[in-house]
Amino acid sequence: MMSLNKRVLLSAALVLLVFIAGITLTLDRAFYDSARIGVKDRLFARLLMLLGDTEVDESGELEIPTNLLDAEFGHVNSDIYAFVTGPANTIVWRSTSSLNKPIPGITLLEKGKQEFEQITLDEEPYFIYRYSVAWETSSGNYPLIFNVMTDTALLEAQIERYREDLWGWLGLMAVFLLATQMLVLRWGLLPLRTVSTELAAIESGRQESLKDRYPKELKLLTDSINSLITHEHKQQKRYRNGLADLAHSLKTPLAVLQGAIHGGNDEAVRLKTIQEQIDRMDNTIQYQLRRAATAGSSPGMRLIPLRSMADRIINTITRVYRDKRPHITVKIDDSMNLRIDEGDLMELLGNLIDNAFKWCHHSIHLSADYQEDQVVIQVRDDGPGISPHEIARILERGVRADQSIPGHGIGLAIVRDIMQVYGGELLISNNPDGGLSVTLRFEKSK
Repeated sequence: MMSLNKRVLLSAALVLLVFIAGITLTLDRAFYDSARIGVKDRLFARLLMLLGDTEVDESGELEIPTNLLDAEFGHVNSDIYAFVTGPANTIVWRSTSSLNKPIPGITLLEKGKQEFEQITLDEEPYFIYRYSVAWETSSGNYPLIFNVMTDTALLEAQIERYREDLWGWLGLMAVFLLATQMLVLRWGLLPLRTVSTELAAIESGRQESLKDRYPKELKLLTDSINSLITHEHKQQKRYRNGLADLAHSLKTPLAVLQGAIHGGNDEAVRLKTIQEQIDRMDNTIQYQLRRAATAGSSPGMRLIPLRSMADRIINTITRVYRDKRPHITVKIDDSMNLRIDEGDLMELLGNLIDNAFKWCHHSIHLSADYQEDQVVIQVRDDGPGISPHEIARILERGVRADQSIPGHGIGLAIVRDIMQVYGGELLISNNPDGGLSVTLRFEKSK
């Protein structure tokens, strides 16, 4: 695929080419129209000068002063010439400069009308300006048509020089603009090259994240990349810690099993000890597997509706505890969402609601609302609660499942670990009227 730099540069060059071509055609046409008007004005001025110095006697003879002829129309090689047609559509006068020039066919015009056009004579282009007048004499009106002509050589020469200058200057301008565009593009894409360089450094292990300051257009991209890198580092660290915890947790039950196998105790005692250690190892493994499966907060994670998730979990757990049937109050608005992995949210609410069903007497209260910039989820029951010492052990960082409290312990330990992954806060307290209250606090999803 073509590089971004080449694509933008090629696009800019094409746009510049079209722009220069459009400007050139527009200026060329404007100059041609202006030059044509200049020719028209020049011919009209000569016609007025000729008309002003013309006299017609009683017999219809035209009299034009010699000095006028000598000044402009009296030279054979002049580029401008004139002739006058009379009532019989015949030429009654022509300038000296027209003697070696072609004369077009006579065109009739109404009195007072004037006409400017380009014509072709002997395959050569000419401009002609005609003006019809009715000359008043003692014997009556005498119709005359004054014609002034010139070839297009001067106009074409002017246009040719103009086009050469125009293309030359516009060509230089195009080169200058293209060079400027390249420099501006190189400067504008510098942050992208910096991102590429830093990503290469991250890949080779020379740095851990994108550290340069980037413009706001790239801030979302670089922040997302850093979030992905941080998430990956946390995942790797969690996996390593999980394996270390699992290995450490299995040492004791394995040692007990080894002793039970080679010990001399009663067979029933040995079997009971072996079963207890197997159950303990199974709980430990299940707990560590759940910890490892925690997704954690990551970029691109979608919003999960809290109410629908809570209803699904309650319906499932109600079937498990069908003989208990406590009174359940749910206060969660349908519009409340949380940016979290769906499996992690199910694990959180599932453990809390399962514990509430297990230990409640008659009622369970589940609520969620916004408090400032936080989403607060609370599960309360009217059960026996747990002691402050047990609460402190559950909330203590690093306490493993096999060290936690039976009953509430493993479920709340899993909740604690998931909340740590998401940077949330877990609060456990006993209700004044009895029972346990568990509160989860998350940063409000943006």
